[in-house]
Amino acid sequence: MIKTVFLDLDDTILDFQLAEHKAIRSALAEVGVEPTDEVVARYIEINRSCWAALERGELTREVVLTRRFELLFAELSLDISPAGTQKIYAERLGSFHDFLPGGKELLDELYASGKYNLYLATNGIYKVQAPRIEASGISKYFKDIFISEKLGYNKPSREFFERCAEKIEGYNPKEAIIVGDSLSSDIQGGINAGILTCHFNPKSTPYTSIKPDYKINKLSELLPLLESIE
Repeated sequence: MIKTVFLDLDDTILDFQLAEHKAIRSALAEVGVEPTDEVVARYIEINRSCWAALERGELTREVVLTRRFELLFAELSLDISPAGTQKIYAERLGSFHDFLPGGKELLDELYASGKYNLYLATNGIYKVQAPRIEASGISKYFKDIFISEKLGYNKPSREFFERCAEKIEGYNPKEAIIVGDSLSSDIQGGINAGILTCHFNPKSTPYTSIKPDYKINKLSELLPLLESIE
């Protein structure tokens, strides 16, 4: 029986891809770069590569935040401050909090059921995530909110979940599950922590080396799944 549910935030509850597009276009325009579709797509590609390196322990968070702009501006042969652009981008990103379809309804259903202790478990920068969480009004659903920068560890590290567990009274990993969209962060993190995993896979992406215990294609499928797990 599941009692503890860790929910990822970005692209699980809130639409991070939409927020990212809005924020990067705004930030680039402010520093004098035309935010064409090609430039935005290249930034997103570089950014994902940098965060993947962080998950593998190859880069620190501080390096990632500026490296992505260093690499982009180098490719574009532009002499623009990566640190200054990062500051603008973070401010913009923190202001967007659109829900994914079914995200708000899922939280309402899980909370109303009274069966589960909900915890938000997200990688990211505190100054970006905190205002998004507050503006979206979702903090009321969670017993606690775990942001990697505050914990000192990132998903998928085992230490991330150990720090979470230390803050949860009566925590039992055999009664816990993590739900998220990222195989490399959420699902691998759950595997590392020895808890059940549920992949939110709206595009039905095929699995290779990282395989979840459960998968859902729609957020509305989560509550019936949790209730079926004995």
